[in-house]
Amino acid sequence: MAPRNSRPGRRNQVLSREQIIATAIELLDAGGEGALTVRALTERLATGSGAVYYQVGTRDELLDAVTEAVVTAALAAGPSRGAATPGDEIRLVALALFDAVAEHPWLATRLLLQVVRNPVGPVTVAIFERIGRQVGALGVPRSSWFDAASTLVHYILGAISQNARIDGDVSDVEPDREEFFDATATAWQGLDPEAYPFMHAIAGQISRHDDREQFLTGIAVVLDGLTRLG
Repeated sequence: MAPRNSRPGRRNQVLSREQIIATAIELLDAGGEGALTVRALTERLATGSGAVYYQVGTRDELLDAVTEAVVTAALAAGPSRGAATPGDEIRLVALALFDAVAEHPWLATRLLLQVVRNPVGPVTVAIFERIGRQVGALGVPRSSWFDAASTLVHYILGAISQNARIDGDVSDVEPDREEFFDATATAWQGLDPEAYPFMHAIAGQISRHDDREQFLTGIAVVLDGLTRLG
């Protein structure tokens, strides 16, 4: 017989911060930010809201914590032995973030909010430090380090966000990628070729492009420009 004061279904052990964060990530991955509520979290963990607030604070603080956890894991490899040049290391960091957002689409919005709202937070500092060290190694003058690193970070996060499904910015039904690009190519080809010669020239390329390769092309363009600052 269970003790009189016990609550069936509730955990007997104390929940850790790591358990709460891991469960929050599962909810976010399954349904986006709208799926992460204190009620859903406590039901999944079979605990009370007090345990959640004690370990991670408010919902906004929890979102910051899960963002930090995912970004930290993505960047955990550190400088790669295969990164022979500063450019290689920058591409490594950029792709780590790109792939993290591909796996966790909700992360795109949270990354942008972290950089804009919390410039001294661990996520912003970690990304800028990893990128910034390589900017210096590229030979960019010290007086231009901030501008150079900011340009890279803004491009990386902006391109990642464009390729991700930003939570709350699109309808519940996301169009098929191939159908979307085919329809776009057809629409561009239907424009007046004399008024829009460039759009006609690239219409056939949109359906064939690879998001990851396009992302790396952008990095290469930015890096080429930065090396000319030296």
